[in-house]
Amino acid sequence: MTPTEYEYLRKFLRDHSGLDLSADKQYLIESRLLPLARKAGLSGIGELVQKLQGGSSALVTSVVEAMTTNETFFFRDKVPFDHFRDTIMPEVIKARAGRRRMRIWCAAGSTGQEPYSLAMCLKEMGAALTGWRVEIIATDLSQEVLEKAKAGIYSQFEVQRGLPIQMLMKYFKQTGETWQINPELRAMIQHRQLNLLHDFAQLGTFDVIFCRNVLIYFDQDTKINIFNRLARQIEGDGFLVLGAAETVVGLTDTFRPIPDRRGLYKPNEPRAAAAKPAFAGAAPPRMAVVAGR
Repeated sequence: MTPTEYEYLRKFLRDHSGLDLSADKQYLIESRLLPLARKAGLSGIGELVQKLQGGSSALVTSVVEAMTTNETFFFRDKVPFDHFRDTIMPEVIKARAGRRRMRIWCAAGSTGQEPYSLAMCLKEMGAALTGWRVEIIATDLSQEVLEKAKAGIYSQFEVQRGLPIQMLMKYFKQTGETWQINPELRAMIQHRQLNLLHDFAQLGTFDVIFCRNVLIYFDQDTKINIFNRLARQIEGDGFLVLGAAETVVGLTDTFRPIPDRRGLYKPNEPRAAAAKPAFAGAAPPRMAVVAGR
């Protein structure tokens, strides 16, 4: 790969996925795109670049998906799910007691472990959510990982990463060497393809947004832009959950960190009035009912 080809691919990936590669990541592109080029019957990355420059839409999708990191596992990092159970849900249940419904967005849902972990948390709350209507939207750039998420089928290795054995036995069914999450939990999640670089106002507003371990790959201007747009999609008393290596501090004043709650943020008051529901003139989306255990 020539320096010119590398610079083209860096700009291509930044424009299409937000991925901001440093100048020394040539090895990463080669390791992920050479197999893709060979599978497509191309001589190498040089010919792959030529095809991309020629406007091959199929290759655009394949290249972006090959370069996108989809590392995830059930109850990843544990702390955000403790916050969800101990801080977020008690406040939401109290604030939404009148309407008994809430909306959650997993903005980088990947192969489904994060949204399904949240669904299990909700089910474990049992009677506290009886009669509530809860919608969980899980979005991702990659259609391939969304299909896996929809199926809810995981290997023995995947279910052993972070998933308590009691939840495995309670919410999954084993078939041969794989485990499938039960239909009731799968029905709680709506999986949609979405690029965070594009407009997401059509999703409407949310009480809780999980946007973990994706912004670390973006440059500063892109992070600021996404934070400011997230602020328009969250209720004035809602919660934003970021990854352990992510923060809004020094980037935007639309959110403020919650003391002693790592990775947990609330919108600042001035932006609350700007958060407008996006359902005007349209029927509200389908919501899954969360019943008792």
